[in-house]
Amino acid sequence: MNYREAIEYIHGTKKFGSKLGLDNIRELLGLLGNPHNDLKFIHVAGTNGKGSTSSFIANILVEGGYKVGLFTSPYLEVFNERMRINNQDIDDDSLAKITLKVKEKVDVMLAKGMTHPTEFEIVTAIAMQYYKEENVDFVVLEVGLGGRFDSTNVIESSLASVITTISMDHTDILGDTIGKIAYEKAGIIKDNGFIISYPQDKEAQEVIIKVAEEKNAKLAFVPIVNLEIIEATEFGSKFSFEYKNIKMPDLEIQLIGTHQLQNAATALTTILALREEGYMSITDEAIRKGLKGTKWSGRLEVLRRNPTFLIDGAHNIQGIQALKKTLKDIFSYDRLILGVAILADKDVDHMIEELVPIADKVVVTEANIFRAMKADDLAAKIKKYNGNIIIESNIEKAVQIAFEQATEKDLIVFSGSLYLIGDVRTIVNKMQ
Repeated sequence: MNYREAIEYIHGTKKFGSKLGLDNIRELLGLLGNPHNDLKFIHVAGTNGKGSTSSFIANILVEGGYKVGLFTSPYLEVFNERMRINNQDIDDDSLAKITLKVKEKVDVMLAKGMTHPTEFEIVTAIAMQYYKEENVDFVVLEVGLGGRFDSTNVIESSLASVITTISMDHTDILGDTIGKIAYEKAGIIKDNGFIISYPQDKEAQEVIIKVAEEKNAKLAFVPIVNLEIIEATEFGSKFSFEYKNIKMPDLEIQLIGTHQLQNAATALTTILALREEGYMSITDEAIRKGLKGTKWSGRLEVLRRNPTFLIDGAHNIQGIQALKKTLKDIFSYDRLILGVAILADKDVDHMIEELVPIADKVVVTEANIFRAMKADDLAAKIKKYNGNIIIESNIEKAVQIAFEQATEKDLIVFSGSLYLIGDVRTIVNKMQ
């Protein structure tokens, strides 16, 4: 099996859909010799901020001298992004070799009459095998969807279960209240485990506390009141933070937006708490370098200047509100040219109601995925809030239109779906 064949095999399993449950992944990993049982995990769930928080944690550990696996989803531009070691994507040959190994075990399962694993289960198995073979010190493991029945929750234990902000998303699968969604996220809490949670809405917080008590797990909330913002600009932020008696003044991050400071505080609390527990030896200087050096593509990422071209993977109402706040508080511009595409199964009406009124021009396009809302249908909804729109379903042409519409002092923003901004990132970077 070569790289192309591996990618075709992985994506070819998309037809088996998305099934929540752990039986298949347990069987598959069992046939592989349970590689996950030899790994140390920091498991990260939440509605928003999972990827950024995971990236902060992983980068700090790398600066501390550790060999660190980072498993995230979805990818923006190439599949290999989903599993990294020390910020390097899995190489093509390793991906092909391990995918063949996993496929052979899938075939054994099918011969036994078992259900075909889903794409996410297969990707999770590949990652576990990869990190085992590479003998990493830690794996920062981002949940795919929910938590309780997510494939990543096949792990028996973790050094920490980290829960970022929780809000309404995937309500058709996770439930229609914050409490129900929080219960699914809290499913990653392990018996006698350790939880770091960002402070949540009252309903979500009560659920997390209750699950922690039932699991006899140690719970620490991020002391967000100890986060002091020194400055937040379109080039990054400076802040001070205090966890227990540890004061860390004048920290810096490159990621843009005050919500990224919240994610940084969550990562910082996790690292300091685990250091206190003796799970790792890491200096304050490594923590500073790790925070400052963290990059996370597609999250309020500036791709070019004059005009400033920004992409953001906001894909739910909380993410859109964070984007809107950042544009208002941090960026200066004459006109806002907004490129937008949203998946049909998202809270489309509330997302566009929040975002499109602030735009001077809206370029409506369409993500390259079957779940995408058609550009014409999205435009019909957007017209209720902003009539100054251009419809172009082809993403590359939509990007060209945005540039044609903008002057050097304008701000171009593409957002609404991670499946949109990956393509936009590739297109814009090729233009430079």
